[in-house]
Amino acid sequence: MMDSYLGKPDLIIGKVVDFNAAADQLYPFDFTAANTELSDEILSDTRLFSDWISHKLSSANCRYGIGGYNEHRTIYARSAHFDTHEEPRRLHLGVDIWGPALTPVYNFYEATVHSFKFNDHFGDYGATIILKYEIGDLVFHALYGHLSLASLDGLEEGQLIPSGSQFAAFGIAEENGHWPPHLHFQLILDLQGLAGDYPGVCRFSKRAGYLKNCPDPELILKHTFK
Repeated sequence: MMDSYLGKPDLIIGKVVDFNAAADQLYPFDFTAANTELSDEILSDTRLFSDWISHKLSSANCRYGIGGYNEHRTIYARSAHFDTHEEPRRLHLGVDIWGPALTPVYNFYEATVHSFKFNDHFGDYGATIILKYEIGDLVFHALYGHLSLASLDGLEEGQLIPSGSQFAAFGIAEENGHWPPHLHFQLILDLQGLAGDYPGVCRFSKRAGYLKNCPDPELILKHTFK
């Protein structure tokens, strides 16, 4: 359903981050078990993990790293936040855009603030904003996680965020759940009564239901990185 609404030729979808396709490049990160470079030592130390990310980007001459939708990730073992009694959460439901702290984040289409929260736990989102979008009869949400704390200043629920406006920025580790700086970008059809938070990682056994409720963010991000 989202494809038909977002694929209309007269619909203008804006950028999420600054990107110049003629000059900038994207580095495709892989955080599955296939990535044997990421040792437990690196993952357990946010500074070492951040240095590893930065080195990968600079060595490849890439402005941003990207990836993660529907990816079964081993990196979540670094935090008890993703553990459950039944089964650990490892299946990623959004796309991560990796880059420097304070990287500007833009609104791709007119929206209102649904909710926001500082999810301050190791491995969590840190500063988080959820925007509500209405395109014709289509209503959906986008969760922006791992933001700077300053991104939450002055926000109010129901506040209009114009299309094309900068409304947030990537946070430092102390503000973003203790991760290397990046943006977690996730589309959500039904927030299921939640506010300021929604699972960005699920149990693999719940994969089908969560992926149905959280469509591929490529539907939006393709307009940023074209």
